[in-house]
Amino acid sequence: MTSPSGGTVVYVSLGSNIQPERHLAGAVRLLATRCEVLAVSSVYRTPPQGYTEQADFLNMAVKVTTALAPYAFKTEVLDWIEREFKRVRDPHNKNAPRTIDLDISLWGDSSLDYGPKPWHVPDPDILRFAHVAVPLAELAPDYVHPERGQTLATIAAALDTAGIEKLLTSHEFSSRLKLRRDNH
Repeated sequence: MTSPSGGTVVYVSLGSNIQPERHLAGAVRLLATRCEVLAVSSVYRTPPQGYTEQADFLNMAVKVTTALAPYAFKTEVLDWIEREFKRVRDPHNKNAPRTIDLDISLWGDSSLDYGPKPWHVPDPDILRFAHVAVPLAELAPDYVHPERGQTLATIAAALDTAGIEKLLTSHEFSSRLKLRRDNH
């Protein structure tokens, strides 16, 4: 899946539970400096997974295009944004609170492993967690999961959405983002 500009269409999932409004908006602004942002989902309040003794998260998804390869996009764009917001990774608690978390969820219509970890696309969490699937399904309901063969709308509808609340529509989030950008 390529964009008219020739780059690869990529879906990025974002989450934060430390000053989440500030960090989500800032992350989208920084994304826009390194790639073309085509669309943003609504912002959802979601309960924490795994380690539940922490604040709720705000989650969303962003559709972008990039000419970078997956590992370069992760390290040069997503990891850079996480460093800008002082993301701390707790080696003993992968579900710990965070300023920002950005993950490549979908890379065109590809199924691939990349990087030394290796990471996998499509992100396996799409099939496990509504906080990942619901924002993606909002952006691309008819996108067919490259491995499952189901649309994102079907996948999201099958997951437990208890506790998930839409806080801001994509239009409201985009409007706030533009207002703040113009005022700074």
